[in-house]
Amino acid sequence: MKDNPKFAVIGGGSWATAIAKMLCVNQTKIAWYMRNEEAIAHLQSEHHNPNYLSSVEFKMEQLLLTNNINEAIAFADIIIFAIPSAFLSAELQKLTTNLEDKIVFSAIKGIVPETSLIVGEHFHNTYQIPYENIGVITGPCHAEEVALERLSYLTIACGDAKKAKVVALNLSGNYIKAKISDDIIGTEYAAMLKNIYAIAAGIAHGLGYGDNFQSVLMSNGIREMKKFIREVHKMKRNINDSAYLGDLLVTGYSIFSRNRMFGNMIGKGYTVKSAMMEMSMVAEGYYAAKSAWELNQKYGAKTPIIDAVHEILYEGKEAKKVFKKLTDKLD
Repeated sequence: MKDNPKFAVIGGGSWATAIAKMLCVNQTKIAWYMRNEEAIAHLQSEHHNPNYLSSVEFKMEQLLLTNNINEAIAFADIIIFAIPSAFLSAELQKLTTNLEDKIVFSAIKGIVPETSLIVGEHFHNTYQIPYENIGVITGPCHAEEVALERLSYLTIACGDAKKAKVVALNLSGNYIKAKISDDIIGTEYAAMLKNIYAIAAGIAHGLGYGDNFQSVLMSNGIREMKKFIREVHKMKRNINDSAYLGDLLVTGYSIFSRNRMFGNMIGKGYTVKSAMMEMSMVAEGYYAAKSAWELNQKYGAKTPIIDAVHEILYEGKEAKKVFKKLTDKLD
């Protein structure tokens, strides 16, 4: 690995914009791929992303902006993917550049629908990238607070500690603290699962449940997460660390959480389709609820909250009735 590796960010949303902002503090130049040509043109003329975190101003000499994913990947040694998991396969189909000599980090918090795999496993199985060249960037961290330059924390997980440290160093700054972890699989599953629990928290709020119930829901959520991840990938981990519990709490409670917002709308009576249309953003937990439920049919972990969210979103059951039954299963 090079002493001063070059970075590319793949994605044009809020999390991609936040990562680009973090990297620009420590990198002289990064490649940034986004599909939207109008957004690129706006960035070039106005120096900010018109659609996401528009308060963040960039120095254009630091950016290689492109709508060609191959150009961005050819530029960089370390590629950070920050696009919704539902769209990952479609973007990767555009690849003509070889990924095998690249280091790939995922800032995607979801399951790849086409393979029902977390992103790291998808890259390993589909593109034969060794696990020591795959990493995960997770929170607890909301892109909106990065834009506001509020103190935030990241967890950088990779099987190769040296690579994790390099990425952590390049994302760190005055208001960003980053630590490393060797739990690639566990942190990525946690990042996926917490979105489901955030939807549950939103549904509860939309139904009129108060803070007392929310605290019980989150307490049960972290224990449920522990059981699920232990079945999927056994290793020594402290589920109370920030990468697991911290990320769950910020996603379950924050006003910036799109998954909580989505759940809140469902609790208030919106259909899935109408909630998605009104949000005009992707709630990763919607796709994760289906993938996690299906995966758990194999493992059989006790997951009443995931089951409840799946019943509401995919089986058409009434949220009020499902949560009434759920309350008797929590403690």
